[in-house]
Amino acid sequence: MTPVAENPQNYRVGSLRYQQQASRTISKQLVECLDYGAKIAAYCQQNAAAIDHNGAFPIQEFEQIAQAGLLAIALLPECGGLGLGIDASLTHELLLLLKQVGWGNLAVGRVFEGHINALQLIQTFGTRSQIEHYAHAARDLHKIFGVWNAEANDGVKVIPLPTGRYRLEGSKTFCSGAGYVERPFVNGALPDGGWQMCVVPMEQVETQHDPNWWQPSGMRATASYKVDFTNVELEPEAMIAQPGDYNRQPWLSAGAIRFVAVQLGGAEALFDATRQYLQSLNRTNDPYQEARIGQMAIAIETGNLWLKGAADLIANYAPSFGGDCDQLNPDSDRLVVYVNMARSAIEQICMETIQLCERSVGTRGLLPPYPMERIIRDLSLYLRQPNFDLTLQSVGKFALSDSQSYFRSLV
Repeated sequence: MTPVAENPQNYRVGSLRYQQQASRTISKQLVECLDYGAKIAAYCQQNAAAIDHNGAFPIQEFEQIAQAGLLAIALLPECGGLGLGIDASLTHELLLLLKQVGWGNLAVGRVFEGHINALQLIQTFGTRSQIEHYAHAARDLHKIFGVWNAEANDGVKVIPLPTGRYRLEGSKTFCSGAGYVERPFVNGALPDGGWQMCVVPMEQVETQHDPNWWQPSGMRATASYKVDFTNVELEPEAMIAQPGDYNRQPWLSAGAIRFVAVQLGGAEALFDATRQYLQSLNRTNDPYQEARIGQMAIAIETGNLWLKGAADLIANYAPSFGGDCDQLNPDSDRLVVYVNMARSAIEQICMETIQLCERSVGTRGLLPPYPMERIIRDLSLYLRQPNFDLTLQSVGKFALSDSQSYFRSLV
């Protein structure tokens, strides 16, 4: 009773050809998209302090995102989008947009990145009918998507029923946007141990939210609650792809570059806030402050170069993000390792930026109404993504096992 999906590859390739034919229109729309992103990011920054409390969610921010059409940008052109997140040639533009939103508010960036991630998974592994169905939900109904994969000991199980439907049992943790994300991926274990992707229409089912589970120091406005899906039943069409496809490489690890872009946006916001604080107090002629700001500027620019390098590698790897799911690409490991390098480097860049900010502004600058303390809390928590040590280990393992010149082999 394992769900069987038709191969979506021909559909995607045809859509990408369609996009290439409409490249001039797409280029104009990309400029507009980034312009909208900058304006929304500015509002996010202005409103960030007002929603920095447990139980909050950036409702107005996502209303603006929906009105600007940004919930549909990850869709293929023939589905009404721009292909950001699925067209590999537009990876850098996607990362710039995510970085802009992260600059405005990391909580908004976290949920928005999850939305992009979900639509990328559907368009990579879903059937044509699933792609069209969920495209309608994002484009016309303004549904927010997400990926809720984290769980504890009471994780989700996907149980096939004699009727052909599926019943869920168990809970997910860190469900960012709980109560607001209406189409989350809620992946779970099949009886044979396979890991099955599922999309849950939240307004059509009953679940139990536990807001008390989420009492964080930062990222408060993400509403990342624990959600119990026990007794939720789903149609077969809600099952996306084959068991285990969620963990396939390079899609899983290379996709980390999206949240890395959001994190770097937070570091840029901290850099800007630090500069403005020092300028407001006329502390710009202190040589020690100048040296620290110089270090921060170098760190931020290094992060931008890592993003560009990863985007270029993804674009050269295959026409669609991650390539053809039916063909093994011999360069898959190199792509994963490079993104792991970028993730590791930008994590260190963000931590260095935090430390330099704290030294520059002192205790006074870490008190309201200044934004630095809030950004530091949000960024520190957001940096704690899973398997960081494993990503760093993979870089060293690959470098030690590669018989070619390592850095030359990555470009």
